[in-house]
Amino acid sequence: MNLHSAAPRSDDGDGYLVNRRQAWFAFAMTFALMLFDYIDRQVIVSLFPYLKANWGLSDMQLGSLVSIISIVVAVGGLPVALIADRFSRVKSIFVMAAVWSVATISCMFARNYSQLFLARAVVGAGETGYGSVGGALIVSLFPKRLRATLIGAFLAAASIGSVLGVMLGGVVAVHWGWKAAFGVVGIPGLVLALLYLLVPDYKTVKLAPRTDHKRQTAGGFAKQIATALASSPAVWWTCVGAACQLVVVSMIWSWLPSYFHRFHGAAPDKAAMHAAVIVLCGAIGSVAWGVIADRLAVRRPRNKLVLMAVLSAATLLVFATAFGAMEASSWQFLVIALGGFLMMCTLAPTASVVFNVIHPGVRATGAAMLSLFQNLFGLAVGPFVGGLVSDAWGLQTALAVLPAFGLLAALCFLLAMRTYETELAKLEHIRLDAAASPGSPMAVSA
Repeated sequence: MNLHSAAPRSDDGDGYLVNRRQAWFAFAMTFALMLFDYIDRQVIVSLFPYLKANWGLSDMQLGSLVSIISIVVAVGGLPVALIADRFSRVKSIFVMAAVWSVATISCMFARNYSQLFLARAVVGAGETGYGSVGGALIVSLFPKRLRATLIGAFLAAASIGSVLGVMLGGVVAVHWGWKAAFGVVGIPGLVLALLYLLVPDYKTVKLAPRTDHKRQTAGGFAKQIATALASSPAVWWTCVGAACQLVVVSMIWSWLPSYFHRFHGAAPDKAAMHAAVIVLCGAIGSVAWGVIADRLAVRRPRNKLVLMAVLSAATLLVFATAFGAMEASSWQFLVIALGGFLMMCTLAPTASVVFNVIHPGVRATGAAMLSLFQNLFGLAVGPFVGGLVSDAWGLQTALAVLPAFGLLAALCFLLAMRTYETELAKLEHIRLDAAASPGSPMAVSA
């Protein structure tokens, strides 16, 4: 397939790529699928008490049921994004959503730990690349001035989806059994996958102008991508920092229901509700920090990296106080809620940093690299290592110690700050053009 060049545009590059109604429809559909991505991913954490009681699983095994999704997403993210960047983002997302929804439904029929673990791995295979490809689509259809805000709202769907997944899992398990929870959350994703085919796409952009008419080879395309990604220290340091902070986030998301069940004496469904409140605070924080980052970056772009460094360190202090120096009480709950609000400070700003300094021709691929770090070294680490520490020294100790990863995150963001503004200036001249609507004779073919 030949890549499409972006046609020159008459505006200043800060407008909508398609009309506003189409852009907001694309955002709504992408947000909805992100919501069910995390509903399907996190529904299992409210089922941990049932799995522990029925199958006698250790905390390490329970954590692995969450971590396996992140590992698979990390491994497959770059190949999927490469395909999406070269062919069609919309069609790629349709396939991904259909696969993860069917795999979630299949979890209902697991008869043992191994079968459930395999089904969860397939859920991860479906979710591979979704966040990066969906995020690239959003930032390309909307004005640059809205990027961190919209990415914050998009990624807030992860927190909201986690809230709904935890809540639905707990409620459904009480009334119809824990296996039924997978069916309840899996079916809506299939409907949304079909509707996503109506979303507009953007034309694929060549990484560099060509002076001949030869067909670009896969090897040449891969070489251009490697060059584009390797030339950005800001992207690399941002990816590492994002991963470190997500160790904290994934630990809290995965183990709070069990913490409230074991240390506060709450029933599994009530424990899930308590944990859902904390995760909801994170959803609010994701949007709020995205908006604040956008406003701070108006004066100087590097300010968003400074903001993330400060807030990552603050997250450590709050959680270390809550789990290391406070007894189970309503006051402790409020401090944990504050930590939940702070810990989501990096999601929107890190994505906007990567999208801003990566060439538009490989935006989804650059975002997939961020996703690889976030999933393999962040989301996969928190639940699994948290389970190991919990088995050895107790869950409360694990929750108090792992937030120390926030200090590493802060250091990485300060290192990324050194080159961010210079890299940003190099891409100001590039413009995008909209692709034809799906179903049109001019649509990008796959």
